[in-house]
Amino acid sequence: MSKELSYTIEEVSQLLKVSKLTLYDLVKKGELPAFRVGRQMRIDAADLDQYIHNQKTHKSSKHQAPIVDLQRSEKVESNNIIISGQDMVLDILGKYIEKHSSYNPLRSYTGSLNSLISMYNGEGDIVSLHLFDGDTGEYNLPYIKKILVGHSYILLNLLSRKAGFYVKKGNPLNITSWTDLKQNHIKIVNREKGSGARILLDEQLRLNQISPRNINGYENEESNHLSVASVISSGAADVGVGIEKAAKIVGIDFIPLITERYDLVILKTLETEKLIGMIKDILTSRQFKNEIHALGDYDTTHTGNIIYETY
Repeated sequence: MSKELSYTIEEVSQLLKVSKLTLYDLVKKGELPAFRVGRQMRIDAADLDQYIHNQKTHKSSKHQAPIVDLQRSEKVESNNIIISGQDMVLDILGKYIEKHSSYNPLRSYTGSLNSLISMYNGEGDIVSLHLFDGDTGEYNLPYIKKILVGHSYILLNLLSRKAGFYVKKGNPLNITSWTDLKQNHIKIVNREKGSGARILLDEQLRLNQISPRNINGYENEESNHLSVASVISSGAADVGVGIEKAAKIVGIDFIPLITERYDLVILKTLETEKLIGMIKDILTSRQFKNEIHALGDYDTTHTGNIIYETY
């Protein structure tokens, strides 16, 4: 395993067959050393080998008297915080956090639902969400209430943005509605399970009583908006679901279908009081809103508003 000098979080995730959020949590707790190249986290091969060796040693010694490491007996304090989600606005948020505090923001590109489940399990500090609930027509809160049971949390609006179809230039197949997807000659490219775009599609198929089995290309998955848009641009598929920004970057047409609310959820604990206060200040600052607005395709009207809070 030491042939490479270092690994990305993605590569270690594949090697150990664990989620990227699990690795970020190990880094955050100081159990797995990491370093940054720009905004990318990397792990030395030697450190990874040592971590694996330590786990094997611990396992083989489980019936022996515990060995106490006095230097590590106290709780490891870390300023690392994990921000989950894929939108480029989260990179800007990370920049503001780094500039105005001693926190060290780490980025995880895991989808909304999987990140929320990881937060329930104690992994992740700031989770971004765009999860559509077909029964209520509401975003995010129905999922949070079901998943973060027993936790206290705050839900803050980050921005609003358009979601809809990516189609080829000129929309040659005239794809304009969810029911168009059931036509056999139309091939889609999907997002991965747990992503907000995948849940939006699945909820709309359910509401329109369309079986995924009748959707040509439903099993073809990509892991982010840009990849879906690129597949459409290449001609390998006719339509995909995503946000407006990626369509403009790739140079394809976009058919808006819904305005989605993109929110941030943070657990409320004694340890996160300072973090929550800082995030509120950043989101409501004119400078942050102006920077987001300058990107185009984002609505910051409600940025920083408290959507829901438990006590």
